[in-house]
This record gives sequence, C-alpha cells and structure tokens, in this order.
Amino acid sequence: MNVSIGTPPFPIMAIADTGSDLLWTQCAPCDDCYTQVDPLFDPKTSSTYKDVSCSSSQCTALENQASCSTNDNTCSYSLSYGDNSYTKGNIAVDTLTLGSSDTRPMQLKNIIIGCGHNNAGTFNKKGSGIVGLGGGPVSLIKQLGDSIDGKFSYCLVPLTSKKDQTSKINFGTNAIVSGSGVVSTPLIAKASQETFYYLTLKSISVGSKQIQYSGSDSESSEGNIIIDSGTTLTLLPTEFYSELEDAVASSIDAEKKQDPQSGLSLCYSATGDLKVPIITMHFDGADVKLDSSNAFVQVSEDLVCFAFRGSPSFSIYGNVAQMNFLVGYDTVSKTVSFKPTDCAKM
Repeated sequence: MNVSIGTPPFPIMAIADTGSDLLWTQCAPCDDCYTQVDPLFDPKTSSTYKDVSCSSSQCTALENQASCSTNDNTCSYSLSYGDNSYTKGNIAVDTLTLGSSDTRPMQLKNIIIGCGHNNAGTFNKKGSGIVGLGGGPVSLIKQLGDSIDGKFSYCLVPLTSKKDQTSKINFGTNAIVSGSGVVSTPLIAKASQETFYYLTLKSISVGSKQIQYSGSDSESSEGNIIIDSGTTLTLLPTEFYSELEDAVASSIDAEKKQDPQSGLSLCYSATGDLKVPIITMHFDGADVKLDSSNAFVQVSEDLVCFAFRGSPSFSIYGNVAQMNFLVGYDTVSKTVSFKPTDCAKM
C-alpha cells in the first residue's frame, strides 16, 4: 500500500494488514533494521512530525504495547507479530497522505504512527512498514472514523500477476461492495480482541464433499476464524485441517511430493497439469468459491502446495484465499462482503 508520511510528503510502501492496528515505518536513524530498497523516512525532515508524551491519549491507547522513556517522557512502543517479526521505536503524530485514483490526494493530520528504529523478521525488502487496518483504537480505520463511515475494501492481485498490476484499497463510499455475485457474512467483534475481525466458518466443501468445522467448543461457535490480509496462508484447527487435506488429496489424481522447506504438507509437481477440485468456504450466510490460485501456491519452480495448514491455537483466513476477490468491510453494519473480481483490471 502506497502512502506518504510527513510534510513534505515522504512516500512509503507498506503492507496493508487487517490483523494489526499500528501504522509504522522504518525510521532514520535505524539502529537495527531489516534491509529495505527505498530510502528511510527521517522524522527530522518533516515539519509536522511530533513525538507524543507518555501521558498522551495516543500513548495510552496502545496499552501494553507502549512504554515510557524516562529520559525525555516520550512514548515508546514494542510490537510483535504472529511469525515473531517485531518492530520497536517511538510513537508520534504526523500528516498522512493517501493517494487517490479520482481526486487529489487526501491529507490527514495528526495521525498516530510508529517510527521504527529496531525492526526485524520476515519483512519484504520492498516494504518500509505496515499500515494497521484492524479494529483497535490506533488503527487507521479507527483514526479515519466517521470520515469513511467505517467502510473499507481491498482487491488483492494474485501472486502470479505482472509487476505493473497492483492491488487496490478503497475507503468510505467507494468501498461499498455491490452488484451480482456479492455474498456477505456477519463481522463478529470480540471485546477481548478488538484488533481482529472475526467471521463464522460453518464448513468447507471439496467438490461435493462437505466437511463440518470442528475445533474446541469455543472455536466451533460464532466468530471462529480471523480474516487477515497480512497473513499468507489459511490456518485451521489441526483435526479439521487433517480432514480437509485428506479430502483434497483424494480428489487429486497426481503423486504427492515432499517440501520440507515450506512447512506445507500437501504438495505436487508444478510441471504437470494439476486438476484441483473447487473448494468452497461456507461462512455464515456466504459461500465463497476458491479457484486453484486461491487454494494452491507455487513454492518453487517445480512445486505447488496447498495454501492451508493446521494450527493448534487459532484459525485465520489468509490473503492467498482472498486474492481476486473484492473484500469489503463495514464496521458499522458489521458485515464482510466478497465479490469475485479480476483485481488487476480494477
């Protein structure tokens, strides 16, 4: 996602992540950062950049992710992600500029940002940070508030797309998902985990075989899966995943291959003509049909693997499964909508 921070606007490329809240970028001076292709944002060059104090509402909104620097009373943060990647730095406010396809860029003042001076993990060198689109108080969605009427949508281009084809994101009235083929499911909020957007997955079909969702008692009820644009794979309870994998494997007439590197357990040769069954995600009130590019991912030149795996702790609907869908979130009416779309043509 392309945004600009500061005055004058400094462009950064960041991951749009519905599974976290804070918008942060790597900042100079960078004590311990991952390598990025683009120049680092230097807060000293922005006339609108301001560190926030420990007692500020912006700092307290971060709760246990924030700490206080005793030297100068500035607010520091430390944040880690599910894959053990992390970012640490200062909390500040600055002007955020969002590009627009139809009007002049939109400037938003005093947006809470993280200026990361110590960041490491699985971050891509083409990206400078993360734009948190979760449901928590410091997320960009909450900060935009009434101006976008709680609505945003995105359309992720497939991993196989050409370099000049980009994913799209919309806010406000432009984000309404309508027309033929749209299905919607309730968005479940949980007070204990306000960052995450939960959906209810009832079952998954492999061709005509339907497998009922199974997990612990609490997992099987409503709000049992997190929809997350920042996680690649779809994670499911271990036993349920095992049933799903068996059903997928038995409907594919090809020899399984091993791939110890990716950690994915169902892989096939990419050189053959692999015929993959239609996999349908049966959410509450919404059936979402996945094609082969949503269900399988190419992990090497000669290997494709099933883009789902078992997880002992939580379920996540990842971004590979969401590619070539216009996915719309309405945090006011509490729905998530899916519309099959050629995202490269948007």
